[in-house]
Amino acid sequence: MAYAVKELFYTLQGEGAQSGSPAVFCRFAGCNLWTGREEDRTGAVCRFCDTEFVGTDGVNGGKYPSAAELARKAAEIWDGGDAVRRQVRLGNAAAHPPVRPPALVVCTGGEPLLQLDLPLISAFHAAGFRVAVETNGTQPAPAGIDWTCVSPKAEAPLVLTRGDELKLVFPQPRADPERFEALEFTHFFLQPMDGPALARNTALAMQYCLDHPRWRLSLQTHKLLGIP
Repeated sequence: MAYAVKELFYTLQGEGAQSGSPAVFCRFAGCNLWTGREEDRTGAVCRFCDTEFVGTDGVNGGKYPSAAELARKAAEIWDGGDAVRRQVRLGNAAAHPPVRPPALVVCTGGEPLLQLDLPLISAFHAAGFRVAVETNGTQPAPAGIDWTCVSPKAEAPLVLTRGDELKLVFPQPRADPERFEALEFTHFFLQPMDGPALARNTALAMQYCLDHPRWRLSLQTHKLLGIP
């Protein structure tokens, strides 16, 4: 199977329970809830997406002909970041021998589960990666994923009802947090909806978390830091 990838890059995870962790982000092209074209946004199931996922013209984007090729490129990008980390440690190498951190690849989109399959998960594992996925939860997940983050959308049927974290963009009409509290997730996050009302949405999310301690606040720290 070939894989259509919008972009593939090394950065820090900006959201949720793994916020601050170095990772290679693999952003797949395409989504089942919106075409990605602005003229279709108002009629889409998901109308608040803030991510560019159309085409394969991003950094290291392209149509990868095999799982092995995509995993190999992700490992090359991770190793490039590791070279930077090694340079930072050089001055104190004798006292603190370098320890290679566990590699993490975050599969996102668009909707990654339209493309992420068992051969690619296996290839990522063989390349030394833990595999995380950020999904809208409308597609079944193949076995072997190490970390599952589901971000449900109010008008979309939810197929994935268990995982590591549920990250609800807040507020959403007809997607009150109470609707999801019985699901089998380890972490429950509210993430303020970005846009012109971000300050108001952040205040609402903060207050909800204060009133309902099961929920934690997730901020998009990559935007605050100005990184991808």
